[in-house]
Amino acid sequence: MLKNYLKITFAVLKRRKFFTFISLFGISFTLLVLVVITSFIDHLVSAGYPEWNRDKSLYIERMVQRDTAQNGQTNGPVSMYFIENFVLKMTTPQMIGFASYPNTVNAYANQNKIKLMFKYTDANFWNITSFDFLEGKPFNKQNIDNNDFVMVINDDTRDKYFGKGVSAVGKTMELDNITYRIIGVIRGCPVTRIYVASDVYLPYNTSKRDHTKKGLNGNYMAFLLANGPEDFPKIKAEYASIMRKVPITSDDKWFKPNKVESTADTYVGSFMSQFTDSDGDTKKAYLYMVLVGFALLFMSLPAINLVNVNISRIMERASEIGIRKAFGASSKVLTYQFITENIILTLIGGIIALILSVGVIYFINTSGMINYADLTINWKVFVVAILVSLVFGLLSGVYPAWRMSRLQVVNALKGGE
Repeated sequence: MLKNYLKITFAVLKRRKFFTFISLFGISFTLLVLVVITSFIDHLVSAGYPEWNRDKSLYIERMVQRDTAQNGQTNGPVSMYFIENFVLKMTTPQMIGFASYPNTVNAYANQNKIKLMFKYTDANFWNITSFDFLEGKPFNKQNIDNNDFVMVINDDTRDKYFGKGVSAVGKTMELDNITYRIIGVIRGCPVTRIYVASDVYLPYNTSKRDHTKKGLNGNYMAFLLANGPEDFPKIKAEYASIMRKVPITSDDKWFKPNKVESTADTYVGSFMSQFTDSDGDTKKAYLYMVLVGFALLFMSLPAINLVNVNISRIMERASEIGIRKAFGASSKVLTYQFITENIILTLIGGIIALILSVGVIYFINTSGMINYADLTINWKVFVVAILVSLVFGLLSGVYPAWRMSRLQVVNALKGGE
């Protein structure tokens, strides 16, 4: 039976080229957009270079101080003081590192101004991340203890400052009137990896800020590396216990906080916590529901149009339907036939969309729109595309097939009037 369905389907597609083109165009374009968006979301949230340990890491990047008496609050990254006096005393993580949020600074090479992102890190930052060193090595704890003014730069900064491919290790660069010695050059990463991306990396002790100043808010975030996701509950519990013991102080004359809140979250959860004012990991389900809802809504719009196209296509075949009914074909058989046709048409559109997506993603990766972009169509994206194709085929095929199967033989033979 399925073999006959397939034969009829391909015969109909070749015979009605205009309807086939309109249907394939709508399906392919819709799925192309969904596949590219899915690939970009996967690029944002999944582990990738240099954050291969993202799936077994928790992040502390937000501190909320509330003054419940005056209904006021401050909200921002954590301070170096807080990390040194509280976070680094944790015992459940396998390793703890930290880094500042990136800032920008101007550097000058051959009278040309180069705008660079820079961030301060500790030595463990390089052990938690997995950067590829093209030259040299990262700075270590000994460099920090010795107050060495050293730096690590990415290959793009090296090429702009010293010339493409020119060795940079051992040379110096001046940033903010301070001269640093370059000890390592890494392969850069996309700016979309916002927790680790930068052009220049500096030891945190070379910062001009006073790290000994008491205060809970600052410009840093901490990375808590676990042995695996199974250790997350223990790490979260220890951090929650520490937060209950954090003393609340303020030098502000007007703002007197009496409550502090901070959570250790997964990568996605750390973003959700900024919008929910709570443990972001408990709210991730809402994010996924919104994304699925958006995908379904996006699919439904062209599906409605394709329903109308399919009805027109089916009504053109009213005489064929009448003849098949006259020879004993049941409404069930005819419904299966037209649903099969639509699913096959949609799968063909899905294959075309995947082929086009490869070209679009290659263009994004090579165009320079996102430096170091590494979008890919992996198995998850491929599965999503196939499932979306099947759902799309059902959405746009079930109603026309059902309506067609309800035609009376006499009306069908008259052209479906």
